Amino acid sequence: MPNLVEIRDLQFGYGNRNILSGLDMDFPRGKVIAVMGGSGSGKTTILRLIGGQITPQRGHVAVNGEIVHQLKTPGMYALRRKMGMLFQHGALFTDLSVFDNVAFPLREHAKLPESMIQDLVMMKLNAVGLRNAAKLKPSEISGGMARRVALARAVALDPQLIMYDEPFAGLDPISMGVTATLIRNLNNALGSTSILVSHDVHETFTIADYVYFLSQGKIVAQGTPQEMLESTDPYVKQFVHAESDGPVPFHYPGKSMAEEIGLKRHSGEST
Repeated sequence: MPNLVEIRDLQFGYGNRNILSGLDMDFPRGKVIAVMGGSGSGKTTILRLIGGQITPQRGHVAVNGEIVHQLKTPGMYALRRKMGMLFQHGALFTDLSVFDNVAFPLREHAKLPESMIQDLVMMKLNAVGLRNAAKLKPSEISGGMARRVALARAVALDPQLIMYDEPFAGLDPISMGVTATLIRNLNNALGSTSILVSHDVHETFTIADYVYFLSQGKIVAQGTPQEMLESTDPYVKQFVHAESDGPVPFHYPGKSMAEEIGLKRHSGEST
């Protein structure tokens, strides 16, 4: 099976508000696939559907051939143990040391002696350049370092699938470059499939094999980073080149200011 994750005819929404509509996406094994788009386009919702936190109204998400929303609790937990997640803000345990943060998934899910956990954690920290920060607390390291600790924790169990939710958010240019390189190198070393949700065009295009662009819950463009850079699609051009004018509006959909004022005046006159 060439794809680790397959999404077919996916629809999801909250009440009457549609978030995703008719999605078909493939995430091949061993590749870094980026999911990009403006705020509110449904990118993080895709990660939550893959992880089984929410259930689609139509269609399905399959991971390693298993339909996620059809799994019972034991099967869901078994599937999640094969996944790693880097949350948008790191989500480190503030009262635990760097070492214990990375050790947490190993202690929870792997029946290993503490001596082996010690070696594995130090290997992961060494891979992200933070072996000598093992005893520090998250409050004692920089934001970029904290993101790297979170990355080490995400790959602690050598997962088949690693999901990254805005891994470059709030980082300085050096930390962004370091994080991007780590994502690519760890993906290659582990042979994992990586799904990267991000707004950052430069860093994402540097490491991604393929890109999906979302707008209003639908895929509006897809292709390699080079194809996206050369695209004449209005949405892709606006996003990639950070243009203010284009198909993505600044204002939330609804009545314009002029219409609102006109309605109020008309209502006042009629009374």
